[in-house]
Amino acid sequence: MINLHRYANPNQFMRLSSPLVPVVGFLTCSLFPIGLYLALFVSPPDYEQRETVRIMYVHVPAAWMALLSYTLMATFSAVALIWRHPLANVMARSVAPIGASFTLICLITGSLWGQPTWGTWWVWDARLTSVLILFFLFVGYLVLYGAFDDMAKGARAAGLIAIVGFIFVPIIKFSVDLLDLRTLHQGASVSKLSSPAIHESMMWPLMIMAAAYLCYLITFLLLGVRTEIMAARLRAGHRMRAEKGVQLGSSE
Repeated sequence: MINLHRYANPNQFMRLSSPLVPVVGFLTCSLFPIGLYLALFVSPPDYEQRETVRIMYVHVPAAWMALLSYTLMATFSAVALIWRHPLANVMARSVAPIGASFTLICLITGSLWGQPTWGTWWVWDARLTSVLILFFLFVGYLVLYGAFDDMAKGARAAGLIAIVGFIFVPIIKFSVDLLDLRTLHQGASVSKLSSPAIHESMMWPLMIMAAAYLCYLITFLLLGVRTEIMAARLRAGHRMRAEKGVQLGSSE
């Protein structure tokens, strides 16, 4: 059985993540231009939406990564609350701004795509509304995390919000295909149990863009956790020097 607490040690995490950051960073910088080139210049226009379908290559992976980011944030928060994993709160805090950025990209590109496709920038349907709520949950998590003088209390309060808000992830995912809620969105084109309803000439650029987004998520998650660990070490060093100064002053 894997001993997860072995990887909870900050020193162990720093050692293991150090060679990973440049690798996934390189993949991010490589996959984005390849994916964008294929999406903008190689993939064909849609027979109905024509050139506006190219927004899909930015919008859809952003939506996937928004859901993945929130799932990670809620999972890390649950691990922190249940098993007191030392790095779980740090990882949840680090993934939150990344997920908020993905969700904002999803909302903006969705509006840009919706106007020529549906004839409106926004409609309060099930999926759009739940994605907007997801964005507010990310922002609320970040605000609540820093709202307490005691970081541990802030982490617990924000973690509870993240766990409760996870209900919106399956609502967003299945609002079209299974829940039969009122929405303008089409059904799943890629994740069908049968063959995907998207041609491979569009599938490959979409998958490459999704891989680029995923590498971006991993890169900045690792960088965020490493930054938090180094900041904690600096704070601990400042406290130790301050306490040592007080002790020297009292001894004199």
